[in-house]
Amino acid sequence: MTTGISEPRAAETIRLVDHLAGELARAGVTHMFGVGGANIEDLYDAVHRGGAVRGVVAKHEFSAVTMADGYARTTRRLGVVAATSGGGAMNLVPGLAEAYASRVPVLALVGQPPTGQEGHGAFQDSSGKAGSFDAREVFAPVSRFCARVDDADSLTKLLPRAVAAAQADPRGPAVLLLPKDVQQARIRVPTRDALPPPGGPATASVARLDTAAVGAASDALRRADRVLVIAGEGVAAADAREDLAELVRCLGAWVAVTPDAKDVFDNRDPRFAGVAGVMGHANVEECLRRADLCLLAGTRLPLLARGGLERALATTEVVCLGPEPPFVTGTALGGNLRDALRAVTARLPSHPRPCPPHDGPLPAPAPGPPVQARERTVPHAQAVAAVQAALPQDAHVFVDAGNAGASAIHLLPAPRHGRFVVAAGMGGMGYTFGAGIGAALATGRRTYVLAGDGSFFMHGMEVHTAVEYDAPVTFVIFNNNAHAMCALREEFLQGGVRDDDLFARTDLAAGVAAAFPSLRATEVTDAARLRTALLRGNAGTGPALVAVACDPREIPPFLPFQSFTEAAESKEGSDEPEAVRVG
Repeated sequence: MTTGISEPRAAETIRLVDHLAGELARAGVTHMFGVGGANIEDLYDAVHRGGAVRGVVAKHEFSAVTMADGYARTTRRLGVVAATSGGGAMNLVPGLAEAYASRVPVLALVGQPPTGQEGHGAFQDSSGKAGSFDAREVFAPVSRFCARVDDADSLTKLLPRAVAAAQADPRGPAVLLLPKDVQQARIRVPTRDALPPPGGPATASVARLDTAAVGAASDALRRADRVLVIAGEGVAAADAREDLAELVRCLGAWVAVTPDAKDVFDNRDPRFAGVAGVMGHANVEECLRRADLCLLAGTRLPLLARGGLERALATTEVVCLGPEPPFVTGTALGGNLRDALRAVTARLPSHPRPCPPHDGPLPAPAPGPPVQARERTVPHAQAVAAVQAALPQDAHVFVDAGNAGASAIHLLPAPRHGRFVVAAGMGGMGYTFGAGIGAALATGRRTYVLAGDGSFFMHGMEVHTAVEYDAPVTFVIFNNNAHAMCALREEFLQGGVRDDDLFARTDLAAGVAAAFPSLRATEVTDAARLRTALLRGNAGTGPALVAVACDPREIPPFLPFQSFTEAAESKEGSDEPEAVRVG
């Protein structure tokens, strides 16, 4: 098979960037996302000349990182982002922070001024010399590995170390700082590839399972008559869905998922209990109260996933399978998740247990008194139902922050054969625009981005990137002309004393249609037209955008808001519910 990678003889010298581009291609990287600039242009040139890796130019470095993030989450390969020095480099930080918090393997290749100019007033100097700040100190807290490539020969050692660190547990970003003159330097071609080929042996060692801990976990599961499994994003990252399903079959367990992991277990399976946490379903808490044991698989159970469950967790035995210890008290097995799932399952009786009856993930009733909706707006539940009716079962779904995101997490079943991704690490608004594009370009599948207008105003101009690369992305913008979650917090917590987060009406569909004439852009004010517009987008090959008119006063299925309204309705008495607060 022709890969487009040149194969120089071992005695030859080539530019460092040509070697780097070739090594990325040999490791299975197919796309490099980023924004160009003088101190990274040589790498873009090498990628273009090599032909095996496709360079994708984003509008902003944050979105370039999220493109690499979405690429990594949907392909389970290393995501790569490249940016120039100065402001371009600094714009990477919030995206890398999300990848760090969500354990996503991303390699950031960051241009730097030439080494001879460092400490001498170089433009965009971040060497730490002569009063400049040190880029390594900026990137170190949001990376698993960060190093400056001070000379050409050191790349052959630093590159495999960076990739290994990104892909080892806990996964996350690695950063290589590349001075311009080092990029241009010539090196002898190493006799061996610096990186393993795709599907080759892992570069990082995997912690071995403790036999005694496996036995203790298995014994606890055998003793339990009723088990609730709460599965997290780690199941997807470890490609362990089938292993999880087999363990659940043997246990006859109920299965809940964390908000960022709806796709790790079939949402239509009778064992499915719903989403855990502050955007989840009351049935999960009911199952937890009835359970003898709660098994965490691929999640540490952070606050978003355990909000509202703390009291029940405190009285339930907890076992955690995954490489990192949980945030709740319990027995942690540690080690590789797939190995742990298989080891525990092997010690259970092979005949499946029946799953006890339960109510299933019923939608939460709207908290508080009904809100009179504005005319010509679509309630979130109806909008999500229209998305569900149009969504291809092999599509990927990327859900942004805010009221619309909470509704989608609560109401929209994950596609059977695609990812359902939520940036729960940092929760940054606008993450989905780049991430959805990265996933669509990597896989060629129709990808849905569900976001509010606030997120669109932050990073929605990546629609231009989707148009330029003809990416099969459908952007569904829930437009309530507000930062509505902030406005509701002001209403509940501060007496509604200001209206900073309520905006004048903006016709987003007309705006992007005028800016990008080839983009199919539609505004809808009812669910039927929304479904029609989505189906029309599915039938095309490139991007589409649908703006859905929503009411900013609609209260989403978000437990903190329910706590606020219930507290307001029940000001006295010992049975007053405990408020759940996030932020």
